[in-house]
Formats: sequence, C-alpha cells, structure tokens
Amino acid sequence: MIYNNIVCGEFVSRPNRFTANVLINGQQEICHVKNTGRCREILVEGAEVWLEQSSSPARRTKYDLVAVRKGGRLINIDSQAPNKAVAEWLEREKPFGADMELFREKTYGSSRFDIMLRSKNSDRTVYIEVKGCTLERDGTALFPDAPTERGVKHLNELIDCRRHGYEAALFILVQMSDISYFTPNYATHREFGEAMKKAHNCGVRLMCYDSTVTPESLDVRSPVEIRL
Repeated sequence: MIYNNIVCGEFVSRPNRFTANVLINGQQEICHVKNTGRCREILVEGAEVWLEQSSSPARRTKYDLVAVRKGGRLINIDSQAPNKAVAEWLEREKPFGADMELFREKTYGSSRFDIMLRSKNSDRTVYIEVKGCTLERDGTALFPDAPTERGVKHLNELIDCRRHGYEAALFILVQMSDISYFTPNYATHREFGEAMKKAHNCGVRLMCYDSTVTPESLDVRSPVEIRL
C-alpha cells in the first residue's frame, strides 16, 4: 500500500491515544495518531517520525502519524494499513488458491472479520482476521502491546468458523522487517496467547509475515516463525 504527501518530523509528546505533538519544519503541530495502542517503546521524545499530510481542509488535524524510526528499524504504526497491505498481498500471491475471490469486512456471528475469501468454483470459504504488530524486543515481535478482549473474541469466532466447516486464519503482519520470530505477549495478555494456542489446535491457520516498510509504503514481505 502507498501513502501520499509524506513529510518527516520529530516526535514531542502524546497527550492522548489519538493525538501527538510533532515538530515539522521547526513548527509544532497536533497530529492524528493512526494507532490507539500504547506504542510506548517507539513513540519517545525526539524520535524521527513520518506523517501523511491530509488534503482535506475540513480536518481538525492536518497530519496522520504513520511511521517511526526505532534504532535501525523503520516501523509502520498505522493500524489501518495491515488490512490493506494483506488484502493486496492475498490478491497478488493467491496463497489460498487462484480461484478465491476477496471480500473486505464480512460479518460472521457477532464479529466482523477483515477479509473473506470465497471460491468461484466451489462452496469453499475462508475467514481471515488481520492483526498489525508494532511491538519488538531484541528482534522478537510480540502481540498485543495492551490487553485485547476484542482480539480474544475474534479468535473464538475463528474457532467457531472451523466448527461449522469454514476455513479460518489469523494473519499477523509485523509492521517492520528483520524479525527473528513472533510470540504472543503472554506477560501483557495471557488470555490472548492461550486463545491463539486453542485456535491452532482447532485448525485455525496461523500466519505471520514481516513487512517492507518505507515512509511512503507498507508491503507484506517474508514469513516469520510463530512460537506459541
């Protein structure tokens, strides 16, 4: 996926989940943060960040914060980007088969999954939930960075899909490159990690890939080992 009108800035502070103060060309701007997670390890004072400038004059904030540099890594923190990047990759690579047609935001039970694939030639259906991962420690990717009851609910719904004869997958997109492996963040939310184990045992396909990240783009790159 591609961004437009990207500018570089310096992170100053984050007054709340939705906004950040950023220096752009020496002037402090209030920017929208496209990620409601904690991001404490990466959104630190003085960090180099990249923002997409909005073309809408009606917006309260002029910029969206989409990426940040942590050491030698560029990390995309746009929580909307993984769905788009994974959908593009699925349509391009066809890992579930060439006859699968992609649909976005499809409801199953009490959940709305990010992607549904349906065969053009049979009754085969695959429900896919996408999670973006921005937390990295010593080369290991972890999710979630905050407790996520919604994430547990999605995993339980994916298990229900399998029980009713549908295929189901959890796709974790690590929004950076050069990751050794992925593991659930048991210390932050053990229930999510246990739900991942249960989903795996019930036939939900667990997929994890890292990303090629530039200030202007996010693309699915290579598979990452999952350690449960």
